[in-house]
Amino acid sequence: MNNNYYKLPINAEALISSKSHDTCNLSSSIANNIHLITTSYFGECAFDDTYGCSIWNIDFDNLKSTNKLKALIEESLYDSLKLHEKRLTKLDITVKIKQEELDLNGQNNRIKKRVDINVKGKIIKIDEDFSYVEYFFIGPLSY
Repeated sequence: MNNNYYKLPINAEALISSKSHDTCNLSSSIANNIHLITTSYFGECAFDDTYGCSIWNIDFDNLKSTNKLKALIEESLYDSLKLHEKRLTKLDITVKIKQEELDLNGQNNRIKKRVDINVKGKIIKIDEDFSYVEYFFIGPLSY
C-alpha cells in the first residue's frame, strides 16, 4: 500500500517550501483524522464549523448522567465521522465513561472522568477491517 498520506504533526514549513514530509499508511491516516475530530471542538476549524466533536461542550458538565454523556458523545462522533471520514463504512462507535483516580506525582490525587472510545469500521478502498481505540480524561480534556 502506498504511503500517500501525511503523518501528524504536519510540518507546515516543509509543505510550503516543497520539501518532503513524513508520510503514513491509510490506516494511520484515518486514525490521525479520528484523533483530530475527537480533540477538536465545533467551530475550531476555520473553514468548516462542523469539524470536531461535542466532547468539548460537555467537558465540565457534572450535571448530566454518565449514560446521557455517553450517548451524546457516541452520537456526535458518529455524525462527525460520517461527515468527515468518508474512507470508512460500517461505523460502530462504543464509548465508555468511568471515574478514575489520578496520582499527580505525590500531590493530592484527583478523580476525573475517563472517556474510552472504540471506533470500528471497514476501510472502503482496501475492504479491510479497521479499529481505533483512544482514551482521554475530561474536566478538563487531557490525553
